[in-house]
Amino acid sequence: MNRFQRSRSILMGASALNRKGNAALRPLRKTASSLERVSSVTKREGVSIFLGDALNLYHRWPKPTVIISDGPYGLGSYPGDPRTVDGLREFYRSHLESWARFSLPSTTLWFWNSELGWTTVHSLIEESGWEFRNCHIWNKGVAHVAGNANSKTLRKFPVVTEVCVQYVRKVSLPSGNRLLSIKDWVRYEWDRSGLPLYRANQASGVLNAATRKYLTKDHLWYFPPPEAFEKLVRYVNRHGDPRGRPYYSIDGIRPLSASEWSQLRAKFYCLFGVHNVWSVPPVNGGERIRDGNAAAHLNQKPLALMELIIAASSEEGDIVWEPFGGTCTAAVASLRIKRHCYSAEILPRYFKLAAKRLETYKWTEQLRLPG
Repeated sequence: MNRFQRSRSILMGASALNRKGNAALRPLRKTASSLERVSSVTKREGVSIFLGDALNLYHRWPKPTVIISDGPYGLGSYPGDPRTVDGLREFYRSHLESWARFSLPSTTLWFWNSELGWTTVHSLIEESGWEFRNCHIWNKGVAHVAGNANSKTLRKFPVVTEVCVQYVRKVSLPSGNRLLSIKDWVRYEWDRSGLPLYRANQASGVLNAATRKYLTKDHLWYFPPPEAFEKLVRYVNRHGDPRGRPYYSIDGIRPLSASEWSQLRAKFYCLFGVHNVWSVPPVNGGERIRDGNAAAHLNQKPLALMELIIAASSEEGDIVWEPFGGTCTAAVASLRIKRHCYSAEILPRYFKLAAKRLETYKWTEQLRLPG
């Protein structure tokens, strides 16, 4: 792949990451027919729920801004969930390969699981090109202890938490025949211009943020805002060594624009007062999806939490993936806040319940934000 092809693939979503080959996709969960074809789909206002294995659907879906993974935990809490975490790495491997292949540099992955399930899979997630950002604790409260409190037998304190872990893509950019992290690339491009470091502050229109943050080699570095990056690029291409132009280019023809630069990192919008411990009770009342008199799916997530993470990492019109739909709470949250969502559910029973939920949903819930 030449430099121009690499640059195009970065902006189209390949992220130009060093990967250990593109291993063949290996579906790990099968039914009698393996559900190789999509047999049904329900759509409403840009939200689609498919009956099928997500591994057979990813290539048909638009590239995501958000991926919400709420798959097996290794607790045996619903059909298809193994009783231990022993097989979780192998189960998620094929999905992680697909997420890396089809994601954008700006994609955020939210990985729901138990604490043990997440730590079992975490290293594989990082190996697949994802960078850890934060671990969020869903605190369900003392009411969740019921049926989970035989501490004499279990010999541990009752568990009332799950985790939702935030990852972003590790993006590398071409420099000659090498790939550099964004941090190293920003500094390298300035250095090769021959300009002294202090002039980066003048170029960016800041007092000293360029030398302290944008171009630093230490842990204080952060991503230059698009408007500062644009000024930096304009200045270095005007005053830098003419032999090295264009600077801050990934195709060797023209520099990156502010808009293109902004697409090389994940979106994030922080709601004031929200932190990484989410104290929200388990789903109950009218929000709980039921099959007859019983709860349909024991792993149903609160709509408020799904809406929170989607809103925090996307904008209206962006694409959300929900590979392990269950009751498809992410699909409903996307409907509420005007995102386009693509959900998959492999079991017909849950697909029917999720499809009905989407078709009949009305904006009546008063969502309780975590706090």
